[in-house]
Amino acid sequence: MQISIRLQQLFKRYQNAFLHCDIEGVSGCYHLPCTLNTPDKIVLLASQADCQQEFSTIFTQLKDACTSNIIAKQASFMQVSKQLYLVCIDWDFIDGQGQVFADFTAIYHVLDHEGTLKIVNVVSHELDSSLTLAEPLSW
Repeated sequence: MQISIRLQQLFKRYQNAFLHCDIEGVSGCYHLPCTLNTPDKIVLLASQADCQQEFSTIFTQLKDACTSNIIAKQASFMQVSKQLYLVCIDWDFIDGQGQVFADFTAIYHVLDHEGTLKIVNVVSHELDSSLTLAEPLSW
């Protein structure tokens, strides 16, 4: 199967798990250990308990905002090595009134480990830091 289709499947699962506040679904998209980087902090997720704690906090924020949709506006990727891919996705988080309450770009390092794609690092930034990588990723 083409890598673009495999990446698309990974991030569709990821998007759907976030939209439904599914901790197991989101955690299943990550390789442990991994890191989550925002302008405010860096979090090391080394265990399922770490995932539970971090994503519970994130999902509380999404529920408080009455998140109704999560949209990938733009996505692209490039192969870094035989097993590593860089993926950039610009996200819009939509509240219950249909308004964007959060928009940002996320740059993911995705590892192909024995045929399974997993995120090993994500860096989130303001949209003006978005990258257009070598290959478009269809949504």
